Amino acid sequence: MSGLVNALLIVAVVGVVILRQFRARPVNTGRRWWLVPVILAVVALREPGILDARHRTESALLLGVELLVGLGMGAAWAWTTRIWTEPDGVVWTRSTKAGAMVWVGGLLLRAGLFALGAALGVRQDSSALMLGLAVVLGVRSGILVWRAQSLPGAPSTDRPARAYGDDMARATWREGV
Repeated sequence: MSGLVNALLIVAVVGVVILRQFRARPVNTGRRWWLVPVILAVVALREPGILDARHRTESALLLGVELLVGLGMGAAWAWTTRIWTEPDGVVWTRSTKAGAMVWVGGLLLRAGLFALGAALGVRQDSSALMLGLAVVLGVRSGILVWRAQSLPGAPSTDRPARAYGDDMARATWREGV
């Protein structure tokens, strides 16, 4: 993929994540929470420009720091997210103001890393940013699922979390005879 397509994908994922984080939503511990981070990581790692060919050591160090920032940001975001169990057993989550501060801090750290790379003359590709975002989302989702499973009354992974409308009568379709 081109750098522009990667940048648009990153902006779209970040936009969706930011919009969804401040709305209360149920956590389903049995779903494939790891799928989006894995897809982002695969797309990022397929790009040949993740490391600068002329500055391999510096770009590898910057990428390592980017991944550490993503790891810290994902963990901080997960631990600042409010999580609770409703009386019907459904686990809900919603980000807090502290979660917003984690995002601001993470974005400032990434801007600083980009500025450092530019000062060192390292060509930086959007793949590193996408890989960092995959780490953030993966770590956050993993910690939230773990926290949700450890809540009293939370559903286990072998049965799906209840959803709105589970108790409602459903109209059955009958074949005309």
